[in-house]
Amino acid sequence: MRLNLGLKYIISTAVILVLVMGIMLFVISKRHEELVIEQTRIQAKALFQQVVITRRWIADHGGVFVEKLPWVEINPYLKNPLIVDKEGKRYVKENPAMVTKQLSMYAQKDRLYSFHITSLKLMNPENAPDAFEKIALRDFEEKKITESSKMENIGGSAYFRYISPLYVEQACLECHNKQGYKVGDIRGAISITVPMDYALSVIDSDRRYMAFGGLAILLVLMTSLFMMTRQMVIRPINRIRDRMHGFSKDGDADMAVMHTGDEIEDLCRSFVDMARSINGYHTCLQEKIHAATDELVEKNEALLRLNRTKSQFIAKVSHELRTPLTSIKGAMDYLSARLAVKGSGDTCDDDLKVFFEVIKNNSDRLIRLVNNMLDYERIELGEFEMSFREINLKDIFQEVVTGFRSEALKKGVDIVLEARDVVVSADEDRMKQVLINLVSNALNFSPASSRIIVALEEKDAYAHVSVSDSGSGIPDSEKELIFRQFYSKGVRGGTGLGLAICKGIIVAHNGEIGVESTVGRGSRFYFRIPKERVEIHEDETAAACHR
Repeated sequence: MRLNLGLKYIISTAVILVLVMGIMLFVISKRHEELVIEQTRIQAKALFQQVVITRRWIADHGGVFVEKLPWVEINPYLKNPLIVDKEGKRYVKENPAMVTKQLSMYAQKDRLYSFHITSLKLMNPENAPDAFEKIALRDFEEKKITESSKMENIGGSAYFRYISPLYVEQACLECHNKQGYKVGDIRGAISITVPMDYALSVIDSDRRYMAFGGLAILLVLMTSLFMMTRQMVIRPINRIRDRMHGFSKDGDADMAVMHTGDEIEDLCRSFVDMARSINGYHTCLQEKIHAATDELVEKNEALLRLNRTKSQFIAKVSHELRTPLTSIKGAMDYLSARLAVKGSGDTCDDDLKVFFEVIKNNSDRLIRLVNNMLDYERIELGEFEMSFREINLKDIFQEVVTGFRSEALKKGVDIVLEARDVVVSADEDRMKQVLINLVSNALNFSPASSRIIVALEEKDAYAHVSVSDSGSGIPDSEKELIFRQFYSKGVRGGTGLGLAICKGIIVAHNGEIGVESTVGRGSRFYFRIPKERVEIHEDETAAACHR
């Protein structure tokens, strides 16, 4: 999925802000909770100090006497716990422990807090420590700490527990002297329990307020950033992009620089300068290309005229040479026949026969060369006349293969025709000429006791022909060269035009020709032509010959 720059910026900024704000709100929330708990601890510690001061005052005064109310029980652990005044009112003596216990009952009744006197050496079973108090009392004696606190869940409600040790003072020895305490010993401890449900609900409420506030701040920041980014960055960049697209289409470099006073303005100015420079180079390059093109056109036309003149000259010369060469060949044939009739008794006549045979062979090669040159130049000039009609290639190929039987027997080569009836629209003589060239080449390069296979089949509305031999093969570097004019691969008496003419004939039939070969394992020349005649322009035939 493709995201534009503005959306990428907003998403990345939102992710960063959410992470930063989330971490910040988490830290603030935790700190707020710690502060509330610390404040509760300080409050509990203050209550502890107040209780200790109250106990100290009572202990310093040897206890206090209060009017005995019906529900007040007499402390059995005190000496003279009850007195009566002159009017008959009864007063009970209260020690620090009892005053602390009653104050705790009053505080619990109002659901404010509670405190509990406890010790590991009990005098009153009601002061037995719970799990938290027991651990704290042991820590006070073993680790020499002065206070302990924790959060606890009791009965489904949260409470803050605070406990600090009570030290034996001189006034305490009146009651605890028999237990072996000395001044400064830890007598026990007072634990203070403060309800925390309300405080925790306030903390949760503050967290929600902070979350909603953070979300609101995030939305405001994102909206502000989006608007500012869009106005100061995205819109100018989009305008530069649109100008770039316009320049790529119509090449218009006449555009005004956006005056933003920042890097956007520098970018726009750089693009305008670059566009103008490119336009300048483009104009100069076009002028040079036009000039070079005009020059190339003139030179190409001149070369075409020269090539046509050359081809016409060669064609005319070849045509003029063919007539006297034909006459010479006829005369040589006549003289050779006369000498053969006369007999071979005279040594001079035998020498004449040899020389006449040499002259005859060279005149034959010269006539083949002239005929091939004449055919090739006619192909180049587009004047290669062909007569298209429906023919059965199998019959033509059978005739060509039969014509090579005698020569093949002399070399010990077997020529095999594997053909089916394939009727095509083609020039019969030119098809013979192509196959004669291919079979002749195969015969020249085939070793004794080998086989040449001529195959013909119909496939996909095309006639497919191949001539395979077991000769020395053709290197990859020469496969593209053998179809060029005057290229000869060491064939004695060859003109170097046979395969070039074959290619021109096959291309004139709107076909394809090629070769597959492996050095040392033989070659397979193949071509294909459509069964139905398709007209092609004469320039394409000439171009095929040049290739």
